Amino acid sequence: MSDLFQAAKLEEDAPRPLADRLRPTRLDEVAGQDHLLGPEGALTRLVRAGALGSLVFWGPPGTGKTTVARLLAHETKLAFVQISAIFSGVADLKKTFEAARARRAAGQGTLLFVDEIHRFNRAQQDSFLPVMEDGTITLIGATTENPSFELNAALLSRARVMTFKALDEAAIEQLLKRAENAEAKPLPLEADAREALVGMADGDGRAALTLAEEIWRAAKPGEIFDRTGLVDVVQRRAPIYDKAQEGHYNLISALHKCVRGSDPDAALYYLARMLAAGEDPLFLARRIVRMAVEDIGLADPQALVVANAAKDAYDFLGSPEGELALAQAVIYVATAPKSNAAYVAFKRAQRVAEEKGSLMPPKVILNAPTKMMREEGYGANYEYDHDSPEAFSGQNYWPDSLSRQKFYKPVERGFEREIAKRIDYWDRLRKERGDS
Repeated sequence: MSDLFQAAKLEEDAPRPLADRLRPTRLDEVAGQDHLLGPEGALTRLVRAGALGSLVFWGPPGTGKTTVARLLAHETKLAFVQISAIFSGVADLKKTFEAARARRAAGQGTLLFVDEIHRFNRAQQDSFLPVMEDGTITLIGATTENPSFELNAALLSRARVMTFKALDEAAIEQLLKRAENAEAKPLPLEADAREALVGMADGDGRAALTLAEEIWRAAKPGEIFDRTGLVDVVQRRAPIYDKAQEGHYNLISALHKCVRGSDPDAALYYLARMLAAGEDPLFLARRIVRMAVEDIGLADPQALVVANAAKDAYDFLGSPEGELALAQAVIYVATAPKSNAAYVAFKRAQRVAEEKGSLMPPKVILNAPTKMMREEGYGANYEYDHDSPEAFSGQNYWPDSLSRQKFYKPVERGFEREIAKRIDYWDRLRKERGDS
């Protein structure tokens, strides 16, 4: 018994990371999730009602998902069981479910918290369904990935998704003040360095407290770090960004929409974030080319030239010099006049081509390399446009069974204003020459 007591005492006295020591013990101590845990928050209402139901916690690391699950179990008098999808397999799940059934038979419910639940394959996710339905467990799954992409529809239909937000500056500052109170000393940082520390945390409360702990360890007596000193001590924390997952799609979507919305500064910000996070610069170059053809088109034909040149420049220079070419291209496409007229026109043409099938072009514009084709009327009465007044014959080029279509409608911006004048001129000549 004495050995057991000593072991327990040693465990209690063992060093614990600051983030673990400051883990909230009540739901109202959780920072940055007021939309869930405020007086009228979604989780507050569930606790008040006394019935949670199964939940999926979706949000970035360090936002309190595990802590909140543990506190919810305490509030609802459920046994808290935690497993990780990374380290658990089918056999572990079976044992967990059997233990939950035994508790239920004894009158005790189970809150099963599954960390990284998106790591389970579809069959493993399906194994939760029976025990969720019969009340053996109340499931709380935690994921950093978009549940609609990563979780079975059947599981999602039985669980309510709660979105955890990255901690804002005020919430990170709240945690830092809590840490200073616990340590009974201020962080040895100048104001600009403290501001930089909040940014380095990148919305992750656990990271903020870990960085604070590193600073206290590194500081000599009386030493105060400025921004440069802070970076030297803690280095730089890599941004949270998975190039194969939602962060990738969120940021490239943001970059594209900033270009479309003619905001070069915001576009440069998202470009810089993606490059800093290790995105493939050639992926970005390809996307800039797409912006040039989709959102600018013929309003500024030079945009495509600039975008392609930036791609070639990056190929030639590599990083980091070539990244400046991408930045220059982003500024160009963001500030260019915008038109999706070519994009819309091509979509219209595709739709008509699909709907109308394989219509024969009019014979007048077809070549006749053989005698039989000439006898069939191929190429008969074709008018060579360069021999016509204004180099424009105005003849019909559409299939006989398809009336003239109007796909391309240039906008009154940039170079398309000039294109619109040309189209109007040709339309007028066409009517004058009898082909409307």
